[in-house]
Amino acid sequence: MLKQDLIAKNPLRILSQDAKGKEISQRMGLVMSRAGLGKTAILVQLALDSILNGKKIVHVSIDQSLDKTRVWYDDIFKDIVGAEHLENAAAVAAEIMQHRMIMTFKVSAFNRPRLEERLNDLVQQDIFRPECLIIDGFDFTKASREDLADLRELMEVMDLNIWFSAVSHREDERVSANGIPAPCHEVDDLFDTVMVIQPPAEKQNCNTLNVVKDTTGAVEVGTSLNIDPSSLVVQG
Repeated sequence: MLKQDLIAKNPLRILSQDAKGKEISQRMGLVMSRAGLGKTAILVQLALDSILNGKKIVHVSIDQSLDKTRVWYDDIFKDIVGAEHLENAAAVAAEIMQHRMIMTFKVSAFNRPRLEERLNDLVQQDIFRPECLIIDGFDFTKASREDLADLRELMEVMDLNIWFSAVSHREDERVSANGIPAPCHEVDDLFDTVMVIQPPAEKQNCNTLNVVKDTTGAVEVGTSLNIDPSSLVVQG
């Protein structure tokens, strides 16, 4: 398989364009699930899709090491390559490294001013200009609405796609009118696209990635994709 075939076959491609076929350059997206169901794996696959389409991404890991985040990319890429028999896999892997930058923050040190300062340093020094921002590990239980509104403004100022992950809890039954579970139920209006990972239903053997909100016109609410239970790769 060639790189272009891999891009076209990626199930997450359905999120890239609106109903008129226009590339979505600004979106604030969210992937939610209970702990351990694969949120980081989905974020990495969203990042890889952007990279393979020539875009640069910054992956922000909050309270997770640089090495652990890098391993996520290596493992997901190996699983995809192994399943699809990609030609020139080494060259594509090198391209991924060139188009990806990983930043780490402690929970207490992460906010818009610090993030924006680091991003502006990269841009102003002509080192790296991201078009997609992955924020993994953001603590929605401690963040205010103003914190998230600030990050949405950053999306608009820097013309970015931003994807977050959030942990939901089985015992917390609060949910918004749009079906967004706590702790994001009171800030769901700030997100353009929200996807929730659900564990296997009866007689199923894989998790599902369900679109519960989308205002971009890219995908219909209710769309569901299967997730391979061993690799955590989204299946077509």
